Amino acid sequence: MSLFKRKNDEENWLSVSDLMAGLMMVFLFISIIYSKDAEQRSRNVTEVVNEWQDNEVRIYNALTKEFKNDLVRWNAEIEKETLLIRFNSPEVLFQQGEAKLQEKFKVILQDFMPRFLNLLHSKFKENISEVRIEGHTSSDWKGKETKEAFIKNMELSQERTRKVLEYSLNLKGVDKISDWTTKTLSANGLSSSKLILEKKGDLWIENKQASRRVDFAIRTKTKEALFRILDKISGGGIDQGF
Repeated sequence: MSLFKRKNDEENWLSVSDLMAGLMMVFLFISIIYSKDAEQRSRNVTEVVNEWQDNEVRIYNALTKEFKNDLVRWNAEIEKETLLIRFNSPEVLFQQGEAKLQEKFKVILQDFMPRFLNLLHSKFKENISEVRIEGHTSSDWKGKETKEAFIKNMELSQERTRKVLEYSLNLKGVDKISDWTTKTLSANGLSSSKLILEKKGDLWIENKQASRRVDFAIRTKTKEALFRILDKISGGGIDQGF
């Protein structure tokens, strides 16, 4: 092998070595940047989770303190995990298949809604993005097949929540915070999409009585922020469970 060829080969090898070394430095740099970015994203998620949990606990504690003496007589409950207030006596709320508010339910709303909305407005309005009135039904509808029954119950549940919304907005004490409630309060009929099930043996069976209910659900801004972050990290498709 000539001296020229050996020298040329050595120069080529040095060029390849320099290239590989350069690429390794680039990969190392990218790895460091990604690692820092991942750490920052992890810190962001942790901060949002902590803020969300703190807010949820504070709201739950405030609701429990406010309504602890009323829940039994209303046959209502507060779910800590979801910040949801559920009224469990369908015969008190509406007549079956009807959207007209029962007089007993009006009395409950006159007491509940001003206290509920003013509590959230006075202490947590900066943390809350939405207060949802949710209407739920059983899967039955006068002998109709499943799909048709679902559609009929959707119409019924939507009309019921609109009636609750309309009645609540005109209550004394609620009208004073109408600027906030009209931006925050919403009516959502969900038909039989979220049935209450109970286990009998190895099967989960619909509890038709319990499925007929009205819920008041609170969405916090930090919970939505958390799901937006998780959605970006996962590439989409996170179920927010609202």
